[in-house]
Amino acid sequence: MKTDIEIAQEAKMLPIREVAKTYGIEEEDLELYGKYKAKLTDDLWEKIKDRPDGKLVLVTAINPTPAGEGKTTTSVGLGEAFAKIGKKAIIALREPSLGPCFGIKGGAAGGGYAQVVPMEDLNLHFTGDFHAITSANNLLAALLDNHIQQGNALGIDPRQVLWKRCLDMNDRVLRNVVVGLGAKADGMVREDHFVITVASEIMAILCLANDMKDLKERLGKIVVAYTFSGEPVTAAQLQAVGAMAALLKDALKPNLIQTLEHTGAIVHGGPFANIAHGCNSVRATKTALKLADIVVTEAGFGADLGAEKFFDIKCRKAGLKPDAVVLVATIRALKYNGGVPKSELGKEDLAALSRGIVNLEKHIENLQKYGVPVVVTLNSFLTDTEAEYQYVKKFCQERDCEFALSEVWAKGGEGGVALAEKVLHTLERKESQFKVLYPDDMSLKDKIYTVASEIYGADGVTYAPAAERALKQITDMGFGNLPVCMAKTQYSLSDDQTKLGRPTGFNLNVRDAYVSAGAGFVVVLTGAIMTMPGLPKTPAANGIDVNEEGKITGLF
Repeated sequence: MKTDIEIAQEAKMLPIREVAKTYGIEEEDLELYGKYKAKLTDDLWEKIKDRPDGKLVLVTAINPTPAGEGKTTTSVGLGEAFAKIGKKAIIALREPSLGPCFGIKGGAAGGGYAQVVPMEDLNLHFTGDFHAITSANNLLAALLDNHIQQGNALGIDPRQVLWKRCLDMNDRVLRNVVVGLGAKADGMVREDHFVITVASEIMAILCLANDMKDLKERLGKIVVAYTFSGEPVTAAQLQAVGAMAALLKDALKPNLIQTLEHTGAIVHGGPFANIAHGCNSVRATKTALKLADIVVTEAGFGADLGAEKFFDIKCRKAGLKPDAVVLVATIRALKYNGGVPKSELGKEDLAALSRGIVNLEKHIENLQKYGVPVVVTLNSFLTDTEAEYQYVKKFCQERDCEFALSEVWAKGGEGGVALAEKVLHTLERKESQFKVLYPDDMSLKDKIYTVASEIYGADGVTYAPAAERALKQITDMGFGNLPVCMAKTQYSLSDDQTKLGRPTGFNLNVRDAYVSAGAGFVVVLTGAIMTMPGLPKTPAANGIDVNEEGKITGLF
């Protein structure tokens, strides 16, 4: 079997103008980045904004395991499969981060014969959106430190600076740094921190903003520090908004590329799902809904993170109403949840499957709490057996879920026809009764408990003293009505990544919280979650190369 990058490099792409035409987009509404990438202009939105919306299908998954689930692969293959059955569909995805790409997770273009292309461009610099976000973030940091250096008229307490610098790379040594060393002219000495770009509040803001006016209003609300008297200081007070918006002008526009089978893919924004809200931009999704009958989108990591935030943050803020959810799993991942080591996953083991399927069961229950019809799909592996398939199929049908096998990795759109037909059947027969999990006027602690108990299965929540202080301060500042964005490990329903399956009898441990006032949510830090990941012992970067002809190898 060819590698993902070999398949992608052999693809015969259409000029992006031709892909755009299939959705009624004229060349004048494209800003071209070469032959195969384009940004969609603001004028396009004005032309299509009054069209009726298509159906919105969210693709999510069980908790990720080393066995792999293939959520993006499923999203891409499902979009291609709808075309196979004569439906006009488009895909809306996040942009990949360089951190995971060079770290351990790899890229985010799908896999096998269900990929978006150009794959190397997407996984590396793409259209420069992440660079713009990084630059805007670090401009604000520079203006803040310069304000302190140049007399500190706002009375900013250097010990209470909240705004962190960012870099789109896994670089653990930058988590905690000291800045301002040297002469007096080099700034005030203080402790500082870096987050990965996809954890920056500006990434979240970009993905939740409707337009430039909304973007600038949100940027202005960013709380960057507190004064000596404990008052919040915002980006607007630092007069940073205009310059930041100028850097983000083009990044605000969604990007259009294509799948291997020439289905359109709007790929825009990339907030982390275990730190931020893990969804592509509101602009991308809303544009997609005006261009096609069916929009396939996804949310990061498992449904306990990505789907919960998609519903409780993105849909709440943007007024979106999803029509169906596809929940992705694999036999291998379910057996891994049942205690089988990675090296033994290729053997039939119905007992392990029955132990591990409780993870799938909990995600089904969680999704059904939002009133959205659920379709479960299994990514097919050669080692799966008919008995294992039938066991999962029966399990899902007993829980009022449609079920289909997916073979999109090996067969592209053709391998997703069965899934597409099940999703279409669900869209036609079951009406979504979507609702969010909690109301805006619930207290922050009650919101945290609701997510912890209803979604994670926790018995209760414990708070470190820093978290208690932060939540009180955030509430006193008037932000208690915001939704909570839970920063939690993706590997477990709990905050302990070693607890697989369906953990019970645990408390969720909240160590701190901070308000992302511009994004419009309160970030709740649980367990040992990091906002700046590190590289593994053998990074994926070690295997990436480019030859003298400019051909890249080793990306996956």
